Amino acid sequence: MSDKTSSEKLQKVLARAGIGSRREMEDWISNGRVTVDGKPATLGDRVSTTQAVRVDGHPVQLASEEQQICRVLAYHKPEGEICSRTDPEGRPTVFSRLPNIKGARWIAIGRLDINTSGLLLFTTDGELANRLMHPKFEVEREYAVRVFGDINDAMIQRLRTGVELEDGKANFKKIKALPGEGINRWFHVVLTEGRNREVRRMWESQGAVVSRLIRVRYGDLLLPKHIPAGGYAEYPLDEVNYLRKLVHLGPEQQTLVKSEDRTERRRRLASMKRAVRKHQIAEKTPAKKEPKPKPAAKPQRAPASKGKSSQRQPTGKKPTRQGQS
Repeated sequence: MSDKTSSEKLQKVLARAGIGSRREMEDWISNGRVTVDGKPATLGDRVSTTQAVRVDGHPVQLASEEQQICRVLAYHKPEGEICSRTDPEGRPTVFSRLPNIKGARWIAIGRLDINTSGLLLFTTDGELANRLMHPKFEVEREYAVRVFGDINDAMIQRLRTGVELEDGKANFKKIKALPGEGINRWFHVVLTEGRNREVRRMWESQGAVVSRLIRVRYGDLLLPKHIPAGGYAEYPLDEVNYLRKLVHLGPEQQTLVKSEDRTERRRRLASMKRAVRKHQIAEKTPAKKEPKPKPAAKPQRAPASKGKSSQRQPTGKKPTRQGQS
């Protein structure tokens, strides 16, 4: 379709755009879901960034590796938000909080369910996102979890060695009980995959219930303590390249993160906290209802004539006995 020196394989370009993994894109191309310049694409096609590519009829914004700067964002997800871009039920989404960017879009690296809070990573590089989510790279995710139930050593041992779930066997790579007693206890657990509600389902398999769940670490990146729930911060180049190296991608050379002194950082965080509070107030404020139409005014009686006592108007009915003189 174009000269090889200025083109790339279609599935690679789509993966970088954040549509899905390369393998998924190969399946989509084979199933006729992708078009290039209005014609059905085939496996082996190469494209340049000037060509019109559509997936399921929707245009895809293409960028070459040289044009795209790999950016990574840390977001402190609060409970009550979902990880979809839109929600038919009108629930708040994590994407509504993120900064707007030109020529790219934020791609979530994994998901957290609506009742889970903590560290959620976003990137502009679809290939990086897909690799970090792939279980073969065994990137660690650490959670602080509060469990309600009578937990004993046998349960913990089973969770270490593996328990059967509906979608296969699962186990915690590490599990550590925090100091404390009672029926509500805190643990730190580590996984190397991101199946749906995996932490909750593993504890439920032992008859316990997760009453609080917070992701505190992804790889070696900790949830930044200075970021309020609903706030975010972009990682500098060193952290971006740490993640890229983790999944065998070459280093990024550019960054849009500007260096700042302590005063600038404090000012930025204060501005972020104000924006978070404003966002929270807007979400809690009910929508204004349209005012109800006012009822029509009742006709008023004509005032009585001056100097005369007010008398009842005749009704045309015969008076009763009590009313006869």
